[in-house]
Formats: sequence, C-alpha cells, structure tokens
Amino acid sequence: MHYITLKDKGGEAVILDTDGMKPIYVQIAEWLETEILSGNIGSDEKIYSQYQLADMFNINPATAAKGLNILADENIVYKKRGLGMFVSPNGKAMILKKRKNQTLKKMIFELVREGKRLGVSRDELIDMIETAPNQWEEEGS
Repeated sequence: MHYITLKDKGGEAVILDTDGMKPIYVQIAEWLETEILSGNIGSDEKIYSQYQLADMFNINPATAAKGLNILADENIVYKKRGLGMFVSPNGKAMILKKRKNQTLKKMIFELVREGKRLGVSRDELIDMIETAPNQWEEEGS
C-alpha cells in the first residue's frame, strides 16, 4: 500500500491512499471539505491552489485541479479571476448537508444491513449507537 502523509493546518495527519479505490482527486476534495468543516479554512477565505496542493501531496497539478473543480462544481468554492478559489459563504453548510445526506445515510444503511446479517435486533443496534459516545470517551478519543 502507498500513502501520502502530511500535517494539515490543525496539525492532524492527512493520509491519501494512492492504491485505494477512491481517486486521489476525490480524496483531495474530501480533505478540503474536512478542512472547511473543521474551521481551518473559513468562509470567503482563499483555499490552496492546484499548485500548492500538487506540491503538498507530490501529485500532478491536473489531479489537484480536478479535486478543486469538484468543489467548484458543487458551489462549495468560487473562483475570483486572477486571485484563486475561495470558500463560498454557505460552503460549510453545503458540506454538512451533503455529508449528512450521502455519507451518513450510506453508513447507516450498511450498519443496519450488517446488523441484520449478524442477527442484531433493532433495539440492540439503537443501544449500541447510543452508548458509542461513552465508549469513545472511555477510550480517550
């Protein structure tokens, strides 16, 4: 397996999986979304250019541009001619809505499906979900 690792603005390790099923440009877009969600890049703040991303991750600038274009196509970022790309005023809200509607629903569907395969009742599954935050606190997450 091949990974690209760096530290983001918040000091967290960012890992891109170069051998994974998800294209690098999609991983770049998702990482930028996470940076916006975490507050490391705010509304109307300039985001990394395709060349900065290419340098940071040691990837082709065209690959980085594809990641940026995903966000532009979704109106999460906007272009200022000659200045670069900036986070839309409602970019964070758009990402939250997208991730709730796509990511969480998919995860919940998979969780329920796996629960059925394992014979876990609805009540057991709900209890597992409700106690999960307590387990995170106990494990120090």
